Amino acid sequence: MPLQVDIERIKADILELAKIGFHEQDRGIYRMAFTEEDMEGKRWLLNRIEEAGLEAASDGAANISGILRGREDSPRLYVGSHIDTVPCAGMLDGTLGVVVGLECLRILSESGTEQARTIELIAFSDEEGRFGGTFGSEAFTGLLTPEKVRSGADLDGVPLQDAMLAQGLDPMKALDARRLPDEIEAYLELHIEQGPVLDEQQLQVGIVESITGLQSWSLRFDGEANHAGTTPMSYRKDAFMGLADFAHELPRILDENGGENSRATIGNAEILPGAPNSVPGAVEFSLDFRDPDTSILEDLSLAFQKALAAISRRRGLRFEFHVQGEILPVKSDERITGILEQKMGELELRGLKMLSGAAHDAQLVGRIAPMAMIFVPSRGGLSHSPDEWTSWEDIEAGANLMLATLSELAK
Repeated sequence: MPLQVDIERIKADILELAKIGFHEQDRGIYRMAFTEEDMEGKRWLLNRIEEAGLEAASDGAANISGILRGREDSPRLYVGSHIDTVPCAGMLDGTLGVVVGLECLRILSESGTEQARTIELIAFSDEEGRFGGTFGSEAFTGLLTPEKVRSGADLDGVPLQDAMLAQGLDPMKALDARRLPDEIEAYLELHIEQGPVLDEQQLQVGIVESITGLQSWSLRFDGEANHAGTTPMSYRKDAFMGLADFAHELPRILDENGGENSRATIGNAEILPGAPNSVPGAVEFSLDFRDPDTSILEDLSLAFQKALAAISRRRGLRFEFHVQGEILPVKSDERITGILEQKMGELELRGLKMLSGAAHDAQLVGRIAPMAMIFVPSRGGLSHSPDEWTSWEDIEAGANLMLATLSELAK
């Protein structure tokens, strides 16, 4: 009989960790990176690792590890995710992957069978990007630079270095958290889907074939502020109308230059000077666009710039844009996804292969080592919300698939 996880133990861990950073008023969890609540969550995880009889460790980026030794120490199998949250979060995003990884190591340890490979649970710091990036996995993969450490700051202007120093951490030691590619046999991560596909199709698991790439831009149209009553329409250089034109161009650009998995979103905008009786002289806004194909991302980037230029000429405006963030798409390892498919069949689970439209730590690790991901359904497609939820039955199904796959890879 195959090994199986203890869903009651998983449930207890999730509910206990959810108390750290919980706000009664809005029912949200506030465990943002390098806050007191985040550090309390890290201490909780270290205690749970030690209670399980595993080796507990922490690196310079404050990534938390639990180690189950095998006959060979390197290269290691890695499994994990993150336990930091966005403001007003639910209890599963990130946390589920860490708790399930911990449970898999507990079950393998309790089985009494020594694995050929060492397996390391890892909970990465600041996956949610409080300081502008996937800090812990960037440090882990060697993509973190001294400049990123020095210049990182959150939306309130709090420097990354100050936040780490306040928690007794040396920011520059994060650069020592790097693992070399030949030290990593593979990385696996279980995560809620953060979308509606599995839930709507009443499936238990998804096997991620690839993770989308994305670019995040900050943009500005500059026109001319003027009186709303005395400035004829034909004389106006209305910056907001430039934004309205650009927003209407997005569907056309996606149709002509994108693919079936392309996405583009203007999620934030500020009109200046912002007075009801003034023609907008400037507008600042964001653009987020995604696709799993690098060449399509490049085509979309060029098409967006051409549209911005054409609108500016037509409206008498000036525009500027800055690339604030860029994450390259990455494909899952075919050998590992093949094992996942095989184990899914053996466990008689309902599932499918799918794309991840959101970024994950796995995306960073996948740039230097083989990786794969398992999704479980998000009820109603919700995530980053106190209402995000996955049934315990689906969590158990995904966790057993992870356990079976880790056990196979560790042989």
